[in-house]
Amino acid sequence: MDIILKYFPDLTEKQIELFQQLEPLYADWNSKINVISRKDFSEFYERHVLHSLAIAKFTKFAGKTKVLDVGTGGGFPGIPLAIMFPDVQFHLVDSIGKKIKVVNGVVDSLGLENVKAEQIRAEELKEKYDFIISRAVTRLPEFVSWVRKKVSKKNFNAMPNGVIYLKGGDITAEIKPFSKRNVFVQDLEEYFDEEFFETKKVLHLPL
Repeated sequence: MDIILKYFPDLTEKQIELFQQLEPLYADWNSKINVISRKDFSEFYERHVLHSLAIAKFTKFAGKTKVLDVGTGGGFPGIPLAIMFPDVQFHLVDSIGKKIKVVNGVVDSLGLENVKAEQIRAEELKEKYDFIISRAVTRLPEFVSWVRKKVSKKNFNAMPNGVIYLKGGDITAEIKPFSKRNVFVQDLEEYFDEEFFETKKVLHLPL
């Protein structure tokens, strides 16, 4: 938990309390339904919570923004961001029902009223969103093909509506098809000191 306070020292008492609850909640759920790698769990706050919150370093969502988290798995990056932005509406989706069961369990325990979780494929959704976020569920061109029609045309954030994607490694080939769309790539090592973030990036693709 200290690593969260290191980079986000201005959290409210309520936010600190909610972030503190995450590890025991996920430890309990993970013992029943494995949504986080066992070898990763000792680095839970760094590799899952802080990694998710890289998006909060990258941009600040305005109140009433609608965010879709595709392939949320156990609720990342959506749940940490929902704690960080209580005035923003988050829709977390995954095609695997047991993962959504975990997400709903965590959301209910935390009392997060700004999160809806659903077992559904992104392509089946009818709603529109300001931003579509994900932690590297697939290659970027394929991801964009799933979600490009789900982005609202009405912008009211500082950053244009579109995809915000957490990704690791060399992404040169993945972003090549979008070069004319002005993809912005931010290295996470500029935000965080830990070795884990040396090859991690967040990118923004306006749609």
